[in-house]
Amino acid sequence: MSTYYNNYPPQKKSTVYLVWLVSIIIFGGIFSGLYYITKKLENRRARINYWQEQANQQADRLVTLIEGWNSQQIANKLADSQLNFSADDFLQISGYPKKNYQSLPVNKWPQDFSDRYEFLQDKPKYLGLEGYLFADTYRFHPSSSPEEVIIKLLNNFDRQLNTKMRQDIKRQGQTIYQIVTMASLLEKEVRSEKDMKIVADIFWRRIKNGQRLESCATLAYILGENKPQYSYEETRIDSPYNTYINDGLPLGPISSPSLKALNAAIYPTSNDYNFFLTRPDNGETVFSRNFEEHKANKAKYLK
Repeated sequence: MSTYYNNYPPQKKSTVYLVWLVSIIIFGGIFSGLYYITKKLENRRARINYWQEQANQQADRLVTLIEGWNSQQIANKLADSQLNFSADDFLQISGYPKKNYQSLPVNKWPQDFSDRYEFLQDKPKYLGLEGYLFADTYRFHPSSSPEEVIIKLLNNFDRQLNTKMRQDIKRQGQTIYQIVTMASLLEKEVRSEKDMKIVADIFWRRIKNGQRLESCATLAYILGENKPQYSYEETRIDSPYNTYINDGLPLGPISSPSLKALNAAIYPTSNDYNFFLTRPDNGETVFSRNFEEHKANKAKYLK
């Protein structure tokens, strides 16, 4: 076949190849002889390509949302996955990150899903769904609306936060909103569930003792930039999410926490550490019991 194939002009070669491929599939090979390529066959190929394209357009989209992403990152990923909406379309319903809608008319607030989901009932309605858009791998039909996608994410959150977890949160005198907010910090501060549980104990103790959390993760959320260390000026940024200048938890969650982060926030591991840092070279968490140890660790690992 190669001799005849090479003699064809470039514009005809793809048609010849199609005949050869169909023959392989149907007959197991191509027989010697003279073949005439008709316009009808070319039209059939065009129809096959058209219907294949249509099928691809209607196929479900497999979308993976990463643990620790904020709502802007989630919206961007969904928009890039060829769904039927833009990132802004999504955020107009879910709420923009860091945005406090309290000063706006109620009809400008994000959509309220608390009548549908009990776990949202202690969340301030003037804030978006940051923290509740559960990170996982999903299948979405390309015609899905932002609301349909959000409901799918919230349904998953509803399944993950089981009855025992909710009962234990209530027994501890916490709210689900506080737990989700704490978990969102843990997700961004350290990697392993073991370390998350240690840091959770440190943070809850700081709140109990009237100390500020001084979480670098909150600065990263405000500035949109993750750094090993932040300047003094950056720690003074006026924001309700800045835990260097505000007591207690930030205004709300700063990311979508994983199940392990939610577990760590509810079930911290008691310890006698007071400080920690994350090594930028390997992600290891280094704990210290007093400020002198912490300063030495900073000098050693955060040069």
